[in-house]
Formats: sequence, C-alpha cells, structure tokens
Amino acid sequence: MKIKVQSIGLTPHSPLEEYLEKKLSKLETFYDKIHGCQVFLKVENASDKENKTAEIKLEVPGDDIVVKKTSASFEESIDLCAETAKKLLIKKKELA
Repeated sequence: MKIKVQSIGLTPHSPLEEYLEKKLSKLETFYDKIHGCQVFLKVENASDKENKTAEIKLEVPGDDIVVKKTSASFEESIDLCAETAKKLLIKKKELA
C-alpha cells in the first residue's frame, strides 16, 4: 500500500512519518484490497490545546474510507483514525 502524506501549515518530522507508516501499514492485515492511502495532517486553531487533526483516506474498491480525528497530538489523532479505520475495514470485509 502506498501512503501519501500531506501536511498543511507544518513540516512533519521523520519520527512522526515513521510512526504513521508503521501504524497504517497494519491496516492491510484487516483488508488486503487497499490500493492507497492519503494522510492529511493539519494544525487547527492554534489557541486550542486539542488542535492536531489527522485525516486518513483509504482507497478501497467501491467507496473510499475517510476518517478524521482531532486531539492534542498527531500521534494520538493517528491512533484514533487507525482504530476507527480498522473497524470500518473489518465491517467492509464481512459485507463483501
């Protein structure tokens, strides 16, 4: 699975990108027909503590799966997105 990262208003550092790759590559174990993955990282309203948004778009046959979560850190947002995407992929696989 090819993972493409776009960040708006920030430059992701290497450990964050490695963390993201490691977390999202595990999604293929739940559904093997993922063509690609787009990740959008964005810092929302800077005065708010929970302002790190991660949006994950999984390109799968049929409808793409899009998950968006905001929390205090990008790692936490990515974790939440990955967990939700995992549940959606399992559900999609069961329906197939």
